[in-house]
Amino acid sequence: MPRLVSHPDEVKIISRRFGQGAANIDRYLELGGYDSVRKCLEHDSEWIINEVKASNLRGRGGAGFSTGMKWSFVPKQSAKPKYVLVNGDESEPGTCKDHLIFLHDPHSVIEGTIIAGLAIGAKLGFIYLRGEYRYLLEIVEKAVADAYLRGFLGKNIFGSQSEFNIITQSGAGAYEVGEESALMESLEGKRGIPRIKPPFPAVVGLYGGPTVINNAETIATVPHIFAMGSAEYSNVGTPRNGGTRLFCLSGHLERTGVYELPMGYNLKKMIYEVGGGVRGGRGLKAVVPGGSSTPVLLPSEIENLGMDFDQVGKAGSMLGSGGVVVIDDQTCMVEFALRTIGFYQHESCGWCIPCREGTDWLKKSLTRFHAGFGSAKDIDNIQYLAENMLGRTFCPLGDAAAMPTIAFVKKFRSEFEDHLNGKPCPFAKEGVPQLTVV
Repeated sequence: MPRLVSHPDEVKIISRRFGQGAANIDRYLELGGYDSVRKCLEHDSEWIINEVKASNLRGRGGAGFSTGMKWSFVPKQSAKPKYVLVNGDESEPGTCKDHLIFLHDPHSVIEGTIIAGLAIGAKLGFIYLRGEYRYLLEIVEKAVADAYLRGFLGKNIFGSQSEFNIITQSGAGAYEVGEESALMESLEGKRGIPRIKPPFPAVVGLYGGPTVINNAETIATVPHIFAMGSAEYSNVGTPRNGGTRLFCLSGHLERTGVYELPMGYNLKKMIYEVGGGVRGGRGLKAVVPGGSSTPVLLPSEIENLGMDFDQVGKAGSMLGSGGVVVIDDQTCMVEFALRTIGFYQHESCGWCIPCREGTDWLKKSLTRFHAGFGSAKDIDNIQYLAENMLGRTFCPLGDAAAMPTIAFVKKFRSEFEDHLNGKPCPFAKEGVPQLTVV
C-alpha cells in the first residue's frame, strides 16, 4: 500500500483532506466539500469549461491534454445521452496516486464528476476502478450512496433543476483497459480491447454517446479549482501546466511515497531532498520519470529538469502518470529492460500484430540476452523490433512497450555489450542464478 508521507515543499491541494476522515460525508462537508458544485450550479456550462481551461489543468493520466479543452469538444446538442467516465484503472507500474484519492477522499471524485457532468450536459457518470482495487470499491460505493441520501446525486441535485447519477464499476485486472476506448468496451460488458479512432469519445463514446473520460486525479482536482479560483490554481505550477500533482516516488530511494508537489518541480531536488537521496548512499544510475512506459533518463539529463509535461517532453521522455522510479548504480539495466517488457508482453490484449508479436519477441530476445546467450546483432535487433512497433498499433500499449526499450538500448548499449559471449550479468552476485523467466 502506498505510504501517506509529507515534505515541507509540498503544496497540499489534492491531498489536503488526506488523513482527515474525509471519506465520511459529514467530515467532507466540514472541510468545504461540495461547495464547488453549488458554485457551478449558479453558472452555465460555458463558464465552468472556461474556468477549467484558465486553470491550465492537464490530464493526470499521462497524456497531459488540456482538461477544459477536452470538455469543450463534446457537442452541445446530442440525440444520444452524454456520459462522464472516471478512469480509475490505475495499472501503470510505478504509479499509486489514485489509490490514495479513493481511500482518503472519494467524495472529491464524486464532486468532480458532477461538475464535469454540468459542464458537458451529462446526467450520468461512471467511476471505473481497476480490478485489484476491489477493496476500495466498497469505500467509493458507500460515498456514492451517502451522496444520494443527501440529495447530492439523483434528480434535483442540491435542490436545483439538474439531475446527475453515478454508477461504480470494477474491472477484472487488465492493464489494457486503462486505454480510454478499451475502458469503454469493458464497461459495456465486452472484451477490453481498443477501438479504432476516429470517431473519438467526445463525439461517439460510451454506448455511442458523447463521452468525457478523465483520470481520477484529474477529476479529483476539479473541485479545488473552483474553491481556489482558476487563476490562483494556475499560478501554483508553470506556464501551460497549472497546479500540483501527486508524484509517486519509488525504487532505490530512502523515502519512498506519494508527494504532492507543484508542476515544474525540479526532478533532481525531488530525488535528493524530497526522497532523501539514493538508498544506501549509492550513485544514481537512471530515472524513470513517469511510469514504466516512459523512456529512462540519465543523471546528466535531470540536472535542471522541471517536472511538467513540456519540460520532460523536451528532455526526450514523458511526465506520464507521475510514477518516478529511481534506479541505483548496482542495477542491471538489461534485467530492468527485461522486467519492463515482460509486463507489457503479459498485458498485451493480442489484437494488434505488432504489439502481440513484438512484445513476445522482445521478451524472448532479452531473456536469452540477459542469460548470456546473446550475440552482437541481438542488440540492434532488439532496437529494430521496438522501433517497428511505434505508431503501428490501435492503442498506446505498443508504444508504451517500445519507447522504454529503445531508450534502454540507446543509453545503456555498453551494458548490453557486457552481456555478450556468455558473460553473466555484471552485477550478479556469485552463486546467484540468472533471471530467465519474467
